[in-house]
Amino acid sequence: MGFISPSEPPFEIDEWRGRSYRERLKPLAQDWAVNGIGVPQAVYLLYIVKLVVYAGGGLLLISATSDLGGLSKIGDWWYQPVVFQKAVVWTMLWEALGLGAGSLPLTLRFSPMVGGFLHWLRPGTIRQPPWPGKVPLTGGDRRTIFDVVIYAAFVIFALHLLVASGATGFDPYWVAGLLAILVALGLRDKIPFLAARAEVYGPFLLIFLFPADQMIVAAQFVVFCIWWGAAASKLNRHFPFVVTVMISNTPWNRSRWAKRKLYRNHPEDLLPSRVGELSAHLGTVIEFTLPLILIASSGGTIGTIAVAGMVIFHLHILSTFPLAVPLEWNVFMIFGVFFLFGHYGDVPLSTLDDPLLIICLAPIIVGIPILGNFRPDLVSFLPSMRYYAGNWATSQWYFNREKGSEAKLDEHITKAAKTLPVQLGKFYEPEMNEVLLHKGLAFRSMHSHGRALVGLGDRAVDEIEDYDVREGETIAGMVCGYNFGDGHFHDHRLLASIQSRVGYEPGELRVVTLESQPAADPVQRYRIYDAADGLIEQGTVRVADMVVRQPWLGVGESFPVQPDPGTPD
Repeated sequence: MGFISPSEPPFEIDEWRGRSYRERLKPLAQDWAVNGIGVPQAVYLLYIVKLVVYAGGGLLLISATSDLGGLSKIGDWWYQPVVFQKAVVWTMLWEALGLGAGSLPLTLRFSPMVGGFLHWLRPGTIRQPPWPGKVPLTGGDRRTIFDVVIYAAFVIFALHLLVASGATGFDPYWVAGLLAILVALGLRDKIPFLAARAEVYGPFLLIFLFPADQMIVAAQFVVFCIWWGAAASKLNRHFPFVVTVMISNTPWNRSRWAKRKLYRNHPEDLLPSRVGELSAHLGTVIEFTLPLILIASSGGTIGTIAVAGMVIFHLHILSTFPLAVPLEWNVFMIFGVFFLFGHYGDVPLSTLDDPLLIICLAPIIVGIPILGNFRPDLVSFLPSMRYYAGNWATSQWYFNREKGSEAKLDEHITKAAKTLPVQLGKFYEPEMNEVLLHKGLAFRSMHSHGRALVGLGDRAVDEIEDYDVREGETIAGMVCGYNFGDGHFHDHRLLASIQSRVGYEPGELRVVTLESQPAADPVQRYRIYDAADGLIEQGTVRVADMVVRQPWLGVGESFPVQPDPGTPD
């Protein structure tokens, strides 16, 4: 790869464009395995600069507003409770503005490179209420001035907490106000609510409502449950595929030999090798054992070793630049390890003794993740804590090329960004743009569920070569202002909102949705929608059939599905 140009594709583009869809995916998946996404090196520099601004800006803000002393005396005050409080709100605000995860080119966001506030401060954009038919005053899918005011109020309340001076901690009334606004924001539109990473920072805000002596141990349990929830969700057959794809994209590791070792027999067999599977299982073991040591020990040598281990764990994730780019979250978690388990590792667990706080926290950090893993159709993968599990809801969208169906999104929908071909057209020639768009599809195909999506494409449309295939992630990022691996952002509900504005003809836009695998269930549920005609097929696919196939399946190979009775076979 070059500094400002993507890596050259391993084929002649004109010859590649003449191949079938699956044949176009194959060399890109093979190339990803040893080269990753192949974006310009300048892209990684952008993310590093963003991290410096996030971390440096937070430090400057905290030191200037907390009456603790300047940065030159940071060693004397970094462990004060108000520092942790402000780090929570600063990170939550950063994410809620769209500056954190889901931003810049690694999420196929090019112009503008962020969404977030550009979308949520714009009346007329699409919003997605989670329960419009059940919660009063939340119906509709068009952002109003009222929605803009709620979002702006959230930003203002967060800023007030950040700039309020004092070394004794937050005013609980302002914290309660921020929590109330966050709930109202989420009931009107689930996307900015989840973008703010409410499942991580919301429980901390709840803790800040209670006496300060409850904070440390309560926060320790929140972080512990995040680790264990994430670790438990990785006990599946999807996770080794995630790890191999992530490590293949590590920008600092230029060893093609080492990356090939992650796969059984690169380039023809891209199933995870024993090395790839061991890497995945080792990470899961670490995420189970070290947090348990941290929560059970009272600091000391063993606690220090566990702190070091979890810091390395998050630094490794950070260094791979995973495509959802949750980089700030990993930086925050590293700070949390030092703060909660390093400096305060010897605080007795018995310090947490407020029954009301325990009652309030338990359903959020234990109950919701359990529900979300058994009923993933009801809960986003974020509060379900399936962060890197590979077990995510996904979708792919098929736009009729001859009718210019994709371009109609720009004609009829209020949003902050144009379609991806238009965004990429500002930087590269159309041929290279097509390669880059297919690289995103190849990335998806390398995950276990990607095999099912490739196969379901043949059931969605009669002739896939007549359609432009797009990742649902990119549609949500463009139309909703945010994408972060949650297929619930771009399922049939978003399709209905788009159809009400565009009015596609039958067959002009088809969408395949694939729900996450419920715990203890061997299948995942799929649905195929036509924008005009609605649901046209639904059924199940077996995870066992996904994990034995190559990303491109095979020429003429059908992926086994089980349609529900009454749908086409």
